[in-house]
Amino acid sequence: MLHSPRSVHLIAHVRRGAGLGLVAVGILWLAGCEGPLSTLEPAGRGAAQIAELFWWMTGGAALVWLSVVGLAVYAIRVSPEAHSVRKAKWLIIGGGAVFPTIVLSGYLVYGLALMPALLAPAGEGGLQIEVSGEQWWWRVRYITPEGETVELANEVRLPVGRRVDFLLSSPDVIHSFWIPSLGGKLDMIPGRVNRLTLEPTKVGTYRGACAEYCGTAHALMQFYAVVEEEDAFAAWLTRQAKPAAPPTSALAARGQRLFLSNGCGACHTVRGTEADGVVGPDLTHVGSRVSLGGGLLPTEPEDFLRWVAHTEAVKPGVHMPAFGMLPDEELRALAAYLSELE
Repeated sequence: MLHSPRSVHLIAHVRRGAGLGLVAVGILWLAGCEGPLSTLEPAGRGAAQIAELFWWMTGGAALVWLSVVGLAVYAIRVSPEAHSVRKAKWLIIGGGAVFPTIVLSGYLVYGLALMPALLAPAGEGGLQIEVSGEQWWWRVRYITPEGETVELANEVRLPVGRRVDFLLSSPDVIHSFWIPSLGGKLDMIPGRVNRLTLEPTKVGTYRGACAEYCGTAHALMQFYAVVEEEDAFAAWLTRQAKPAAPPTSALAARGQRLFLSNGCGACHTVRGTEADGVVGPDLTHVGSRVSLGGGLLPTEPEDFLRWVAHTEAVKPGVHMPAFGMLPDEELRALAAYLSELE
């Protein structure tokens, strides 16, 4: 069959566009499959359901795209002048309306069917954790079986196979709590408490982040979620409920005195000492955490030194003064003290 120059040009244009579309989809696919914030490596019940829905949606989108492109090629190749009206109906009614409507309706029904299980509270035997998103860190509170409150910051620890209710709030602006490997995200809105229920299914350490722009250091407002076996989690929570242990070295003892004399206790609490501030994170066991500064640094002495001396440089906009004006030996003493708070 002979084609007009115009139809040949259109066919080539459609084929080129189809090729570019496949390349773009392939790149996005490869980029999103792995990484610390990937939703496609599920380690929680909710994340697994979300990933499954994503793959079904990807398949449906591919079918819709292929049908529309196929109809476009068909309409161009089969007598363009004589069958323009019929081809337009095929494109509009078949590929552009009927088929996408059927596919999207199926996804709507499937997605709505997932919601009751995802939104159900943890119930009896579940765990409740209060998380407050603050500029630009996370205040975390556990309630022990004895009714005691255990507070830490920028880290959550969870027992594997157990449902957990996160009670989410914010005292300043809207934040969003998200651990991609474990489940969906939920906004933290000033003046209200939202509940997010997650159920981790794999032991490991996962990355969390604020998913709602909240100001200068939004991109640096991260945290870690550590999923452990039930016994390890219970032992960890017991240790977290205890006051800080006394310094074990002369350098750390000097650091404790400097911590109190420089006014650090006005903003931070270290249970078992005179420091009882509530403005900033609780530091009672800060040395045992995975990270410092909201997922930015490890918790080695040199990292504490860097954080204390150059706070603004490490995390621009943070509401904490830097203490770089202190002599180096005092900074090292402070770092030694903080790193020993395990």
